[in-house]
This record gives sequence, structure tokens and C-alpha cells, in this order.
Amino acid sequence: MITPLLLAALALVLAGPVPAFMARAAWPYLIPRAAVALWQSISIAAVLAAFGAGLALSYSTAGEPGEPRFDPSSARDLAAALVLALTVIVGLRLVWSFGRVAIGTRARRRRHRDLVDVLATPDGLIPGLRVLAEETPLAYCLPAIRGSRVVVSVGALDRLDDGELRAVLAHEQAHLRARHDLVLEAFTALHLAFPRFVRSDVALDQARTLVELLADDEARRRNGPLPLARALVALAGSPAPEAGLAMAKSATVLRVQRLADPAPNASLLSAATYTAAVLLLVVPTFTVAAPIVKAVVDAVS
Repeated sequence: MITPLLLAALALVLAGPVPAFMARAAWPYLIPRAAVALWQSISIAAVLAAFGAGLALSYSTAGEPGEPRFDPSSARDLAAALVLALTVIVGLRLVWSFGRVAIGTRARRRRHRDLVDVLATPDGLIPGLRVLAEETPLAYCLPAIRGSRVVVSVGALDRLDDGELRAVLAHEQAHLRARHDLVLEAFTALHLAFPRFVRSDVALDQARTLVELLADDEARRRNGPLPLARALVALAGSPAPEAGLAMAKSATVLRVQRLADPAPNASLLSAATYTAAVLLLVVPTFTVAAPIVKAVVDAVS
């Protein structure tokens, strides 16, 4: 019985205190790629631990393999059935959440892309660039498997010089090449899969900030930090469509401050973070798989 309790406690810790601790730390911003991997591991491990707790509790409550599989008059078997049913519900909720986010996000982007193609003017500066005749400064991208778009408005072009514009376009292209939208979709789905009284906005908010830092790093490598920092200031407070990944959508002050410092060499910190991410998945994955493997072995023997 101790394994289900430990897994349940692990799930609660990973869903609450650990994200709160991570959100207060500054070191993830030094290594955004490794930090994204760690946040993904935290979220997945929380789900796996919750599954593991349900499966382990159901398995430990249901009795030995030689005993009758299910006895409705047994309180123990009824408890096992209830726990297993709740675990299945959690799994179905997770699948539903991923499907809902994937379908809904792609539909919004498709509608927005069609609207942009009607209202905006193509520009050959980079593939998929559209210039919108709008005085409000806008700069964002619409990811897709085919037909990705980078959208800038006339108002943004009026505010940016050539170097700043190149930095903005490099930032948006980095989002498209790395498919940061898929990273955010996964975090959004995991966020919605948890009940309201358990889930926290921290992981999703941090993921949004970290993918912006990743795109900033690529733009800095291509154009230097100063044009990108000036572009962020020029576009600060610009509105952003829900369907797109926008240049100045979040954490502008943090990003400008980060660009003011030299690019850090944090290879050891990055390696340690990746290691922690891997190890964090091992325990709940093993504990979820162990009851299943044992049941199969018992059935075969």
C-alpha cells in the first residue's frame, strides 16, 4: 500500500510545490532549452505518478492472481474497481484534452491564415511573409505543417529599422523551424487535463516565456543582441492573436535584461538539468509499468 501513497504524494508535489519553486528560480532562463525539457518532465511525471498511484492501488487491493478476479460483495474489490475506474477517467480526460487542444488550435490558425491571405500583401523578403495594412504594430507567426505565415503590420515596419526588422523575422522563423507551437500545445493539454483545484498556471506560463527565450537566442546569434532588444522595446505592448506566436507577447522586461548580458556558457548546468529531467521520468514510468509487467508474467505462468 505504500507505493500508491508515495506515487500520489509525488503527483501532488510535482503539480504544486515543484512548479512554484521553479517559477521563483532565475537559472532556467540561462538554459531555456534544457529548462523546457525539465518542465516537460515535471508535467509528464506528475501525470504518470497519478496513473501509477491508481494502477498500483487497484492492483494491490484486488488480491492475488489465484483468487477470484472480482467479487461484488467484497469491499476490497469494489474499492479496486473504483480506483481503476477513476484512473481510466483521468486517462480519457488526458486524451480528450490533447485532442481538443490540437483540433481547436489548428482550426483557429487555419481561419486566421485564410484571413491574413485575403487582407495582407505577400512580401518576398522571407518565405511566407505577409504585410498587413494596419497601423497597430504587429509581429507574429502562424505555424503549420504547410503554409506557415509570418505577419507584420505597416505600423511595425514604421517603428523598426532594417536591423530590428531582420531580428524580428529571425525570431519568428526560429519559432517556425523549432515548432515551438507543438511544445506549447503539449503544455496546454496537460494543463487542461488536471482538475481545476489541482492544476497550476505556472508550467504553462513558464513554457511560453522559455520558447520566447529560445527564439530570442536564435535571433541574437543571427543579428546580435542590440537590434533584437530595440525591436522588443519598440513592439512592447503590441496585441497578439490567440492563434499566433507573437514577438512581444510576454516577459519583455526579462528578455531585454537578458539580452543586455553576454550569452552565458552554462553547459554544466544544462547537462545537470537534462539529467534531472531524465531521472524524473524513470521512477513514475517504472512504477506504472511494473504492475502491468507483473500481471502479464502472472497470466503467462
